[in-house]
Amino acid sequence: MRLAPWVIGGTEQALREIMRFAGPADVTLSRYFREHPKLGSRERSAIAEAVYGFLRHRLMLMHFSESGHGPQLRRIALLALAESSGLEALGGVEENERLWLTHVLSIDGATLSLALRSNFPDWIRNRLIDQFGQDQAEQLMAALNQPASLDVRINTIQSSAEQVESALMEAGTQFERARYAPHALRLLAKPALQNLPVFKQGAIEVQDEGSQLLAHLLGARRGEMVVDFCAGAGGKTLAIGAMMRNTGRLYAFDISDKRLAKLKPRLARSGLYNVHPVLLAHENDAKVKRLAGKVDRVLVDAPCSGFGTLRRNPDIKWRQQPDDVTELYERQSSILNSAARLPKVGGRLVYATCSLLMEENQAIIERFLSQQANYRLIPAHEILLEQKIALDTGDYLQLLPHRHGTDGFFAAVLERSS
Repeated sequence: MRLAPWVIGGTEQALREIMRFAGPADVTLSRYFREHPKLGSRERSAIAEAVYGFLRHRLMLMHFSESGHGPQLRRIALLALAESSGLEALGGVEENERLWLTHVLSIDGATLSLALRSNFPDWIRNRLIDQFGQDQAEQLMAALNQPASLDVRINTIQSSAEQVESALMEAGTQFERARYAPHALRLLAKPALQNLPVFKQGAIEVQDEGSQLLAHLLGARRGEMVVDFCAGAGGKTLAIGAMMRNTGRLYAFDISDKRLAKLKPRLARSGLYNVHPVLLAHENDAKVKRLAGKVDRVLVDAPCSGFGTLRRNPDIKWRQQPDDVTELYERQSSILNSAARLPKVGGRLVYATCSLLMEENQAIIERFLSQQANYRLIPAHEILLEQKIALDTGDYLQLLPHRHGTDGFFAAVLERSS
């Protein structure tokens, strides 16, 4: 069944908005769909896939669009739709356009320059090559240009793995068990989760497998006092609360009331009642000082460039600039230093980002340890081994999409010694 001819025009309109890079692509695309309510689900899906395909392969598609005839934005839309939906699915394509698309789609991407086939801005590509070496960097960038898998976490407060797996099979949803995180399942298709009873009942929660591993590094236990310092919409908060078996006190700190508001429906669905959302004015809020030296475990999932999530948010690589990373470095250090006041002696502090850059990761920890003599680094692989998770990336947790099949994550486990 072919897509209606006006899907090409709709994709052009959506791309025109997206290419301004005035905000996150998902927000821009959601607004576009709200403004065009007559679009059916199939049309919305085709347009969204084309837009995200363009963001992943922007440099290559822009290069190819310089050939052919007619308005360039239409050529870009045609290429993006043909890549994502298939040429035969497109309605309203003229014969000369079809011939051009057939030719372009036959070009072997491996023959293109590294700049074009990587589809990364020069400054990011060069940093990744410097950090990982060219071969590893090319594999990493190729993996980041692929769509992400859909991972879910089994909410052990509400259900068992056997019950969730049985419910998914009954619903006809194919899945496999994840490689590392013990409560993670990877869905092999992308069903409308919100319609599945197992999701409505709170038995599963969408969360990348790599993100789930951060809760295991934190290792929160029953009855403890724990702080999720940058809780956001609460995915990690919910995983931590489940590990605590709904006991103790778990504070979800954030400076955004909008992000904390997104936690509320997830919290209600989860069945957790040991979570206490707290809105902060900034990282040095008096609410933080009141808990100084009293907390068992603190997770700092710091604001970062987000380059580890490019499979889900490919627009980030086009919106971020080198100066943004420099500014983040100072903010990340400030947040970590503030959070470091919370743990009691013997308490654990986990610093994490979804960035791939050393400036936001290893450099932050090295600076912190040089200034904080009362903290020591605990090898991440030792913590995971204690939990029978067979994953060894060295002293730090360093997850890479091309090696581990997860989003890119970094984490360091710190312990307060005095």
